[in-house]
Amino acid sequence: MSAEIPAELRYTKEHEWARADGDAVVVGITRHAVDQLGDITLVSLPDVGATITSGESFGDIDSVKAVSELFAPMDGEVLALNGELDDAPEKVNESPYGDGWMLKLKPASADALDGLMSADEYAAFVAEQT
Repeated sequence: MSAEIPAELRYTKEHEWARADGDAVVVGITRHAVDQLGDITLVSLPDVGATITSGESFGDIDSVKAVSELFAPMDGEVLALNGELDDAPEKVNESPYGDGWMLKLKPASADALDGLMSADEYAAFVAEQT
């Protein structure tokens, strides 16, 4: 298991991660996604209170290479945004699993994380893609 794929997180095929935080879920993008994007210059996120739908775009991330959509790992309501990314989007490059988190959700179902890949499953998925 790569140190770049933390075991305590759950993952999507679109390279987002999700972590339980009490009744909420914190969402960000993986180190693999960051490495593909290059230097991140802007993160566009939905408003607090917005409802997002699993598998659908909830925002964009701009990098020196491209603009990419961010995809919701689950249905839920946006509880909080990482406001630091407005002025310092490079936090996603520096710490995608820490200070570079993007939003907190109130998941629509208590078992929402169960539908996502484990770290081992995600590592195998990434290996198949390369």
